[in-house]
Amino acid sequence: MSYRTLKVITILLPAILIGGFELLRHSVFLHKLSMSLGNYLIILLTLVIMYFFSTWMFNIIAKKNRRIASEREMRAVYEERERLAKELHDNIAQTLFLLKVNLSKGKIEEAKGLLNSIDANVRQAIYNLRMNPEEMPSLQKRIENWVNEWSAVSGIEAKISIRTEEGSFSPAEEVQLFSIIQEAFTNIRKHSQATTAFLQLHTTSEGWTMTIKDNGKGFLPNQSERTRYGLVMLRERAQKMDAQLEIISELDDGTIIVVKRERNHGDLSSVNRR
Repeated sequence: MSYRTLKVITILLPAILIGGFELLRHSVFLHKLSMSLGNYLIILLTLVIMYFFSTWMFNIIAKKNRRIASEREMRAVYEERERLAKELHDNIAQTLFLLKVNLSKGKIEEAKGLLNSIDANVRQAIYNLRMNPEEMPSLQKRIENWVNEWSAVSGIEAKISIRTEEGSFSPAEEVQLFSIIQEAFTNIRKHSQATTAFLQLHTTSEGWTMTIKDNGKGFLPNQSERTRYGLVMLRERAQKMDAQLEIISELDDGTIIVVKRERNHGDLSSVNRR
């Protein structure tokens, strides 16, 4: 039922109800109902009918709003997939160009490294794109599957600790959170020279915290993030979730990435999203 139909019914129902009762009272029930009894009856009748009508109407509106919210979040998922597809295309095109240059110069080892990079990127993209958003498993299962596959491809040991409640994140938030994990672990594989990576994601009634760390070479804290595109992307994605991001790194002492969001008591954005 459209909003226009609901509007028309809302306007007409009180007029028909009260007007119709008054017409009957002054014709059919003129000598059967006293004035005071008739007034009480119209009040009671209006209260009962409007209660059931308003309950029915607001249930319809709530269903429509939930469907609209779900469609918006699904659109966010598909838009993120389109972005990933474009990013994959650009990344592979650049890597293939470098591969061609290295092969022309006889740099076989560098070429092998680029081929491994292409293989890893394609595997990650296939994992991102092959599933129907409406049929996806839980966020925890997807993260575990992806990180385990990343570990198998990169050769870096991965340890995972996830404790989340169902409905803690909306589909749009899950997209951003999953992308942060992918970007962080991609940076570990490309730059850290680590042997072990660790992921921890815990949710509570007060909010959630995610920690990603490695035992790699780290980087200087005063090194400009403008030269580190991956770190800039992490900050942008955290901002889209209204989350705080902190990056702690020291040379030869690994890197720690902490993303957290404290939920206000009046914040119901993560409840009943599904």
